[in-house]
Amino acid sequence: MSSFMSKYSSYCYALMRIVAGFLFLWHGSQKLFDFPSGMRILVMIGLFTHWAAFITSGEMAVAYWMVHGPKALLPIQNQGELAVLYCFVFLFIASQGGGIWSVDALRSGNGAIGKRKES
Repeated sequence: MSSFMSKYSSYCYALMRIVAGFLFLWHGSQKLFDFPSGMRILVMIGLFTHWAAFITSGEMAVAYWMVHGPKALLPIQNQGELAVLYCFVFLFIASQGGGIWSVDALRSGNGAIGKRKES
């Protein structure tokens, strides 16, 4: 049975990428640099999305093991839930690419703002 939301999957994915990118844009980078890093901006706008999201996923994996891992093994014990969540959300984004509403889609001509990718 098909979900009533399935026809909106492209839009939901685009919103997830944009919101996760926006939140991650400000997460942690202000602690280190007082300004968000470039990779975070690339994920949010969907430019070079596969690589940018893969790198940010790796950043969060390293951050988890450097900051949270030494405290305890499980994320619930070491307050690393957000780092793990970001790591796997960005790994998923790396596997899917920019989707609609991304600069990648506009550059490739495979998508356009407001147009859903047909399957």
